[in-house]
Amino acid sequence: MQEMNDGNLAIGELGRLTGTKAETIRYYERIGLLAPPKRTAGNYRAYGSEHLNRLSFIRRSRDLGFSLDQVRALLDLSDDRDRPCEAVDAIAKAHLAEVDRKIADLKALRRELNSMVNQCRCGTVADCRIIEALSPQGAM
Repeated sequence: MQEMNDGNLAIGELGRLTGTKAETIRYYERIGLLAPPKRTAGNYRAYGSEHLNRLSFIRRSRDLGFSLDQVRALLDLSDDRDRPCEAVDAIAKAHLAEVDRKIADLKALRRELNSMVNQCRCGTVADCRIIEALSPQGAM
């Protein structure tokens, strides 16, 4: 593991450990999801275990499709360990409902595309049912 002299992680190592690009780490700092790290004498960022843990949380949340606003809310809630988890449940349930809606939309899209493909007679483009279905009425 490539670490800074004082035992803290360089941005590249933090990125490697979390699967996050340096540009994204700096963005998370700018928008306040990740606290700015200490700086070395050479003015390099020096990240600690708290950054690694928080960035891992952010990455996992983003991988599950939570929005940045939802991640921010989840982080705020996770910082207050004595709170009841109802607010966390509400965020997760709202996200699950959105995922279900997207799945329903994708299933409808799949049905439509499947119908178009099944109508193909493998003739010429002039007689193509897919082109016909994609074109505004009478435009082509």
